[in-house]
Amino acid sequence: MSRALKLQSEPDALPALDDVRAAASRLAGVAHRTPVMTSTTADARVGGRLFFKCENFQRMGAFKFRGAYNFISQLSDAQRRAGVITFSSGNHAQATALAAKLLGAPARILMPHDSAASKVEATKGYGAAVQIYDRFSTDRDKLAADIAAEHGLTIVPPYDHKQIVAGQGTATLELTEEAPPLDVVVATLGGGGLLSGVSIAAHGINPNCKVIGIEPAGGDDGLQSIRAGRVIRIAPPKGLPEGALATHLGALNFEIIRHHVHDIVLVTDDEIIAAMKFLAQRMKLVVEPTGALPLAALLAGKLDVAGNNVGVIVSGGNVDLDRFGRLIS
Repeated sequence: MSRALKLQSEPDALPALDDVRAAASRLAGVAHRTPVMTSTTADARVGGRLFFKCENFQRMGAFKFRGAYNFISQLSDAQRRAGVITFSSGNHAQATALAAKLLGAPARILMPHDSAASKVEATKGYGAAVQIYDRFSTDRDKLAADIAAEHGLTIVPPYDHKQIVAGQGTATLELTEEAPPLDVVVATLGGGGLLSGVSIAAHGINPNCKVIGIEPAGGDDGLQSIRAGRVIRIAPPKGLPEGALATHLGALNFEIIRHHVHDIVLVTDDEIIAAMKFLAQRMKLVVEPTGALPLAALLAGKLDVAGNNVGVIVSGGNVDLDRFGRLIS
């Protein structure tokens, strides 16, 4: 294992395992219980036993459905009738659109101009109204807040909310029910919603489990923030895994991560592509770049997991197939 971060004592205000279990009850019969897969070849490469939680098989193709549905399902009838709004490069957009449709809420989605065309079309396909913005020149938070205020909409946070975090944690809760006791869980770090939920669930089940966040080298705001002891904002980053290219951690997510996450490791675009290729060739899994970050770190030898049981959260599979073919060829 690389050098661990110094964990802080946990305040009472953070989400807890009971919140994750409550979210699991709301999602029962609605979200898919995605498969847990293994690979003897991957195990041999890293020296541990890997258990892949395949959220690429989740509804709309990613873990994001869990958090969005958990959040919208707890709105009042009046709030749902008025509608919801969010901003996302793709997976949270699709998740909000689908969850809103299932719960009878109109949805407006702000998507950056460089979002994958397949994700934009999928979001529209779930019935949402899509508005495109330039992520390099527009403050998406302000744009969403202005539209929400004008039309009486509720903002569905992509990651910075207790109910979003609790929903995302249900994937790890399921993983712990199917895999042997886990020594390590590895998950992608973007805005922090997934990693927060993973850490709450993993530590709720086993306080000794190490939780590791994997961040793209081109967007290392999370690692910078933990080292600085405060949320660091960076310019809109560029890179392959657009779903993890956040400018900053959410305030709640920062607190959870610094109390529960043992380390943050960076991976390059080339390492991500190598992991995508392994997943396609060896495990027959179509995984988007963001979803391949955890395995990328493991295959690149950036984590020493020899002899450990390791949970690997494969966060999603929403990638344009032409782009996918070009990347792995």
